[in-house]
Amino acid sequence: MKKLTQFIALAVLFIFQGKAYGQETNPTGQVLDKIVAKVDNYILLESDVQKTYIEAIAQSQQGIEPPTRCEVFESLMINKLMVAKAEIDSVIVSDAEVMLQADQRFNMVMQQFGGDESTLIEVYGKTSDQLKSEITEVIREQLIVQRMRGKITEGLSVSPNEVREFFERIPSDSLPFFSAEVTVGQIVKKPEVSSQIKDDIIAQLKQFKADILDGKADFADLARRFSEDPGSGAQGGDLGFFRRGELAPEYEATALGLRQGEISDPVETDFGFHMIQLLEIRGSSYNTRHILRIPSPSEADLMRAERYLDSLKTEIEKGNIEFAKAAKEYSDDRNTSDNGGFFTDPNNGSNRLTLRTLEDPVLYFTLDSMSVGQITKPIRFESPREGTQLRILYYQSKYPAHRANLNDDYEKMKAATLRAKEDELLGEWFLTAKEDIFIDLDPAYDRCKVLSEK
Repeated sequence: MKKLTQFIALAVLFIFQGKAYGQETNPTGQVLDKIVAKVDNYILLESDVQKTYIEAIAQSQQGIEPPTRCEVFESLMINKLMVAKAEIDSVIVSDAEVMLQADQRFNMVMQQFGGDESTLIEVYGKTSDQLKSEITEVIREQLIVQRMRGKITEGLSVSPNEVREFFERIPSDSLPFFSAEVTVGQIVKKPEVSSQIKDDIIAQLKQFKADILDGKADFADLARRFSEDPGSGAQGGDLGFFRRGELAPEYEATALGLRQGEISDPVETDFGFHMIQLLEIRGSSYNTRHILRIPSPSEADLMRAERYLDSLKTEIEKGNIEFAKAAKEYSDDRNTSDNGGFFTDPNNGSNRLTLRTLEDPVLYFTLDSMSVGQITKPIRFESPREGTQLRILYYQSKYPAHRANLNDDYEKMKAATLRAKEDELLGEWFLTAKEDIFIDLDPAYDRCKVLSEK
């Protein structure tokens, strides 16, 4: 059986095209590109291979041999195979999942440019709509690949003996060298907005509804001007079709209680306040448009949340409650609260992270000024979807850079062992799955012997 690379999960994250990624250019300065693989209705471009190859080398840890270009080509081509096979096997991801993650990624990019579209166009040569469309397709493929891989490897596990055997097979001079790591936790408090601010938003949405019904205003125009949903606002509030159970329960219950064309009164969800119009019901799916208004906390609201966290910090420092227990019971961030408030490495689930893994420059510089064991005062920060929130950070521990060993790096070795076991199982799946799918490779990549037994 051929040895599968560990780069199958290489995310097609770097979707922006330009000279910075080293593509070949012609004398006019235009990027030359070509299709290097066709997998059913899906294509892989030379630029995709180039960008992912460069990024994979940059991401390679010291002591670990970076992937070859053939390995990167194979991993990306296999992603396409998984997406094509997912259609046959009826493995799908919902539009709601895709939109949620695409919005988050898009907002992060736009924040880097201060929301200035002209700068975005100058750097990437794309409008915000073009960028959003590309991000959405990338996210969709990522989620499908993750779901297919999960389906194929479902129930797979490794024992401590397998981890030890895997580690012992690594030559001592090939053991990876890990950068310094930290363990950091947070407790987040989302400010509760005053009833007056909520009442003002409700009154505004009710006025919108009255103006639409009186013919003084157009729903789509109001959505473009006032909706705070970055995904649908520019589309006149149109969300497209969703199946039952994919949107917030309060939103869906209100929408499905309307007659076609009817507009609702304001309804509150975790995202804010919506005014909804039902456009069409088609089987188990329905199409709506909405205007979303998100209540922004006042300074008084923020101060109340700050005092709350400050009191909680005092209780933790006095020993009246452990940080992890406080996070589980009181933190408003569900992504970290179930883990005792601690950030985890998405690659292996470990609480030990390199500072690069945190991907938050504010968090990075905050930790740089802290000492181990310290808990910060309440700090304000911006959430892409939920606005201003507050948190306290706990710098639990720091680990110096070191050569890999089982005592300090068991979770990493366990994750690597599991990946190797998954790769073996996926290798068998790929050799079978390729028979169901039309595949055409550019002759330039024949040397890679993709999906052949080696």
